[in-house]
Amino acid sequence: MKNLLKSSLFWLLLLTVAILTACTNSDSNTNNDEPTDNPATSDSEGTGTEDGKVTIDFWHAMSGSGQESLDAIVAGFNESQDKYEVKAEFQGSYEESLTKLRSVGGTKDAPAITQVFEVGTKYMIDSGYIEPMQSFIDKDNYDLSQLEENILNYYKVDGELYSMPFNSSTPVMIYNKDAFKEAGLDPEKAPETFSEVIDAAAKLKTDDMYGFSMLTYGWFFEQLVATQGGLYVNEDNGRSGDASEALFNGPEGLNVFNFLDTMNKAGTFGNFGTNWDDIRAAFSTGKVAMYMDSSAGVAGAINNAPFEVGVAYIPHADEVQRNGVVIGGASLWMSKGIAENEQEAAWEFMKYLTTPEVQAKWHLDTGYFAINPKAYEEENVKEKWAEFPQFKVTVDQLQDTVPGLATQGALISVFPESRQQIVTALEDLYQGKDPQEALDQAAEGTERAMEIANKTK
Repeated sequence: MKNLLKSSLFWLLLLTVAILTACTNSDSNTNNDEPTDNPATSDSEGTGTEDGKVTIDFWHAMSGSGQESLDAIVAGFNESQDKYEVKAEFQGSYEESLTKLRSVGGTKDAPAITQVFEVGTKYMIDSGYIEPMQSFIDKDNYDLSQLEENILNYYKVDGELYSMPFNSSTPVMIYNKDAFKEAGLDPEKAPETFSEVIDAAAKLKTDDMYGFSMLTYGWFFEQLVATQGGLYVNEDNGRSGDASEALFNGPEGLNVFNFLDTMNKAGTFGNFGTNWDDIRAAFSTGKVAMYMDSSAGVAGAINNAPFEVGVAYIPHADEVQRNGVVIGGASLWMSKGIAENEQEAAWEFMKYLTTPEVQAKWHLDTGYFAINPKAYEEENVKEKWAEFPQFKVTVDQLQDTVPGLATQGALISVFPESRQQIVTALEDLYQGKDPQEALDQAAEGTERAMEIANKTK
């Protein structure tokens, strides 16, 4: 997983630079996030190949199998037509890529497309670097209804889409079906509420295995708050204005901390730290029976475990109805200030990415959701789901999500700092700190970061 401390330092540095440049940038950034009648911001033509194709750069942060799949998709687009050529370029981590973008953002030297993680959404909207997707959607009469509504909702503000969703995921609960059988639990019926998880964890606990675990990572806390219908910050979760107050230390957040605290004190909770590999290894080696993971981690859990693996919706507090999940992952942003024909090339590539065939390949290669639900009707996807029905559970949970401010997700420009505050609070909780006190300290830290960000915007 990403290094949380590094992420926090990166964003603090970003805010410092913003202070120094505020005077010179304030005029040029005015109303930069409003769509225009003509998406192009430059009359010049971009670079091309010897055979006359318009060439554009696509900066991304995918590595491993994700990069292999993306390279194949880019090659497929380049071969599918003779007007454009996309060059996919790995830029390191999300933080590293965004640092590089800052040096060229808003100029003709910027990449036509940049992949940015979901917690960078607010920053990108305010940056002045991007042309909202809605500009091209409106100009091209593109049918947005063909894409997954609960994925689009995260990247919409005031009804307008700012970036094109790409690698999207949500959390799920993964469990050891064999361990369920041995404990006398129904392996086909995972616990749904906090109290049911607590009870199951007690029955699953052995000398060698904990009942439940959750990575010490803010994203999972956010999801457990959202599925209760709780908001993370004020101003309608930061979507009707710049948030200034943390709300996650309210009843919903306290429910989550009490849930974890109960199991930790009972000795049924396994604390495997902040590293994704560690918690996944603990599950596959039988050291924990239930844990929270990303939907993109389901394939790995199935392939690496020597036992039967179950996948279920994330749990919710007993006294509320399940609201669902918030989209994680990243999206693709169109640069402002580049040549018109480069923007056209980027838009054509983005439309190609959303086709059912391409999304089916991406879903099967990586485990990320298909942003076009018709991809799930492709024969190769049906065959995979028949073999591994666990994949369908992740999609069902997404599609069962109730649209609303909670599940739309919060927008704050200092999300990495806030997540680090939650990490500290969770660590303190596991060391015995009072749940409400730990949450309140995280809220205070988040509010300080938001205050600085709002002053330097």
